[in-house]
Amino acid sequence: MKAVILGGGLMGVTTAWELAREGHAVTVIDRQPGPAQETSFANAGLVAPGHALTWASPRAPKILFKSLYRNDQALRLKPSADPRLWAWCLQFLMNCTAERSRSNTVRKLKLCVYSQHALQSLTAETGIAYDSIRKGLLYVYRDAASLARGIANTQILRDGGQRMEILDAAGIARIEPALAGGAAKLAGGLYCPDDESGDAHLFTTALAEKCRDLGVTFRFGTTITGFDTTADRVEQVRTDQGAEPGDAFVLALGSYSPLLGRALGLRLPVYPIKGYSVTVPAEAGGVPDVGGVDEDNLVAWCRMGDKLRLTATAEFSGYSTTHSPADFRPMLNAARDLFPHGGDYERPSYWACLRPMTPSGLPIFGRGRQRNLWLNTGQGHMGWTMACGSARITADLIAGRPPAIDLAGMTLGTA
Repeated sequence: MKAVILGGGLMGVTTAWELAREGHAVTVIDRQPGPAQETSFANAGLVAPGHALTWASPRAPKILFKSLYRNDQALRLKPSADPRLWAWCLQFLMNCTAERSRSNTVRKLKLCVYSQHALQSLTAETGIAYDSIRKGLLYVYRDAASLARGIANTQILRDGGQRMEILDAAGIARIEPALAGGAAKLAGGLYCPDDESGDAHLFTTALAEKCRDLGVTFRFGTTITGFDTTADRVEQVRTDQGAEPGDAFVLALGSYSPLLGRALGLRLPVYPIKGYSVTVPAEAGGVPDVGGVDEDNLVAWCRMGDKLRLTATAEFSGYSTTHSPADFRPMLNAARDLFPHGGDYERPSYWACLRPMTPSGLPIFGRGRQRNLWLNTGQGHMGWTMACGSARITADLIAGRPPAIDLAGMTLGTA
């Protein structure tokens, strides 16, 4: 069988790997010049089942409303005339009930844990190096009230089997000595010893080379322009550099999946949520080895070799990835506060990307409208955590095998 994968980011390359390992001929098409050049390029780097709480919760509507007149909210809504934004927001609000929030979080945690195990198996098999650190992750809180909320909110994860230690400030400093200087500013935190971190771009680039060794063809710098279909099949994808026929097609284009999906009769509930990241040179002796999240400022940190990566913000602002230095000041200030000697904050490298979010926070798998079209999209801000499991699920579905986890809530029409 020949499989054509649309998208050369984390989802596309991991799916190519799984299909090629099963002996299929695989072609990957992407408009960028190389793998993982968009959402996967400079993400948070956290492989974090311990952060699997869904965004759609009973507290989310208030946060979105506040964001209309305050710029310090975790979710930031920028109103526009885009009808897709308002349709998505309506579905998001429908998922903000306590019952749906709990159900979606339980399902999300199972996928995250399954996918992390798939990542570990893949790296053990291939020996890929990607600046991985397997020392757990910390989720720290600045005051007692937010710590108490965090402990209560994450009970559902602990009930689901996620190992999690509740720490005071001294306990945090014991886990990560680089936080000792900032311990007085922390009330405490949660430590997930099974979580980990690593450079998603480095991983995807290295895996693409392993895919080439298995015969995978990559058509980078190639823009998809349309499809040739029959009543129930995709015959070929049209590009600006010629057509590519196939027996199976996988839509793994992240935030751009709904735009291309329209040509295939799909209405995917995926909307781009903008995130910001800044990378600075790490400073020996002050950079943290254990990654994590400053929960009160919603700033994530992660060491990647000789770099320190910081990420923040979830902004509903369409497909724009524009940014200015002012957008990154809050996360740099938060990092300086916690890790004053963690990096050279005067030498920042800025980045903004689009996370493909669904209203439920769960990705979309399964068939499209055509029987040889398969979906692997909508992983949102957890794409790095979910990638390898999502690829296995997609390969299983294409082969007609039942996936290892229940896909309730993760198929078209339920996400």
